[in-house]
Amino acid sequence: MKTIKFSIIWKQLLLVFSIGLLIFSSTSCAKKTVFNTSPILPAARGEITIKKDRNSNYNIELQISYLAEPNRLNPPKLTYVVWMLSEDSNPINLGQIISTTKLHVKFETVSSSKPKMIFITGEDDPSVLYPSNVRVLETNKF
Repeated sequence: MKTIKFSIIWKQLLLVFSIGLLIFSSTSCAKKTVFNTSPILPAARGEITIKKDRNSNYNIELQISYLAEPNRLNPPKLTYVVWMLSEDSNPINLGQIISTTKLHVKFETVSSSKPKMIFITGEDDPSVLYPSNVRVLETNKF
């Protein structure tokens, strides 16, 4: 009788440990980093969360605060574009940041390439193939 109760307790402990390990492993896979302070937009702050999914794609989420309107840059620009440097160090246009009247912006995308660095530039055309030299925010290399 004692052996049966002991076995049930061990099974329950193993189940609780397995669930805890599953929860911990699913939340610890996300890599979070922050943008460096920018001399062009010193008030702008942002962080990036990168998570690899089960299809080996990278989910990239940016949250930026105090991002001024691009027409306030010197020289004025039309939009902000998010860029990624991949393993081969070629810049990839991830998309345009659609600003709101609020000073908080959220941007999400998926990439099949592993990000090495993320940066944001001011651009006159959101579909450009190469970034301008107006980098408003950037990260260190991952």
